Amino acid sequence: MNREWDGLRNPPRAKGAAPARKRGPLGRIGSIIVRLVLAFIALSVAQVVIYKFVPVPFTYTMLFDTHGAKRTWVPIGRISRPMVDAAIAGEDAKFCSHLGFDQDAIRNAWHRNEEGGRIRGGSTISQQTAKNAFLWQNGGYLRKAVEAWYTLLIEAIWGKRRIMEVYLNLAETGIGTYGVEAAAQRYYDKPASALSTVEAARIAAAFPQPKVRAVVGATGRIRHHGNVIAARESVVRGDYDTCVYQ
Repeated sequence: MNREWDGLRNPPRAKGAAPARKRGPLGRIGSIIVRLVLAFIALSVAQVVIYKFVPVPFTYTMLFDTHGAKRTWVPIGRISRPMVDAAIAGEDAKFCSHLGFDQDAIRNAWHRNEEGGRIRGGSTISQQTAKNAFLWQNGGYLRKAVEAWYTLLIEAIWGKRRIMEVYLNLAETGIGTYGVEAAAQRYYDKPASALSTVEAARIAAAFPQPKVRAVVGATGRIRHHGNVIAARESVVRGDYDTCVYQ
């Protein structure tokens, strides 16, 4: 009986058959890496598909904000068109024409950073949305690489209208304030659907540095930036926001 059982567990090799090769440490590590990459791809695609229909519940910035996180999610149909136009005018003029990345902006940012001084980015609204929805604020090149992957996914799966909707609901708009609905209520005591051209421009002007840039009572360079955005909104409408309002 024991011999029969051993034969079943360890059947004799056929004549001429090559012995089974055992994978070395590098082979096992490579196999683990491949499995992790495939698992990440599957998880990230599932996340993006789910958030195409479901509001993003939180961002990592919200979780670790010591001031709390006030936000009210609203569909893009309840956000004024001037707010969408102000976001495009202030943050990403090529939003409707690029596929997630603005090569000119990236190149210009690279040259400015090479010259020294304050580090500047060339992120599009799509990249900022990918970062806000799925990732963290810092992390260097690793985070940038993952951000690029998520940017490609949301461009392919969400489309521009959904990207803008998520962006305007997750963007930090002040200390402890997230999304344009919370900003409209905080600064102007009205819903985001009722924001005027100037009010939307003031909110958009604070996007790059929401903790230090005033929305109400802004002066100097920030006020000038808001005025420039307000002036550009009429150009954006109908020419540069069609991907949101088709």
